[in-house]
Amino acid sequence: MIEKYKHIIWDWNGTLFNDVDLCLSIINRILSYQSIQPLSKEKYLEIFTFPVERYYAEAGLDFSLYSFEKLGSDWMNEYENRKHECKLYNSAPYLLKIFSEEGIGQSILSAYSQDSLEQMVNKYGISDYFMNLAGLDHIYATSKLELGKELIKKLAPTDHEILLIGDTIHDFEVAAEIGADCVLIAEGHQSKARLLKCGVPVFDSLNHFTNTLK
Repeated sequence: MIEKYKHIIWDWNGTLFNDVDLCLSIINRILSYQSIQPLSKEKYLEIFTFPVERYYAEAGLDFSLYSFEKLGSDWMNEYENRKHECKLYNSAPYLLKIFSEEGIGQSILSAYSQDSLEQMVNKYGISDYFMNLAGLDHIYATSKLELGKELIKKLAPTDHEILLIGDTIHDFEVAAEIGADCVLIAEGHQSKARLLKCGVPVFDSLNHFTNTLK
């Protein structure tokens, strides 16, 4: 299956980098500003979406009390202070290595800020695997569609040469827009039930995906 692809585009948060529990912890602290009941993990996986402003509203936050910009800034400040509590998913280094050994190019396309993305990829010693690191120029996790379009121009593929691996419906939407195939991993920021509606292969975990390649 994987041999037909010349390039893999990876999502970062929730796909290569396991930050789901941290993100849930932070949003629940943000919800406490307005005395809103904390989210269960199941509820979080059902409402998380892009742009995150929509997800904040779905969680019950009232932007007339605290602006989205204020909430987003507070969220990101805590995330940056605590991100080192998280790790790569166990299979991530192995997959990056075997794809590289197969001569398949790799890039990251992320709604994370560019500077922070570069810092984290360097921290884990995996920067040499990637031809491109494409992150946003701000902290508010809006759509990464335009970034995807710019990246695809650099890669200049023919049809079905690129596979995007992500953990959200937004990853599927970006893949469809830029003409890439898509695989979704259901141990990130959205539930498997939601991902299955996209009609592309969905794997329970990165380990599960890895096992299909052996």
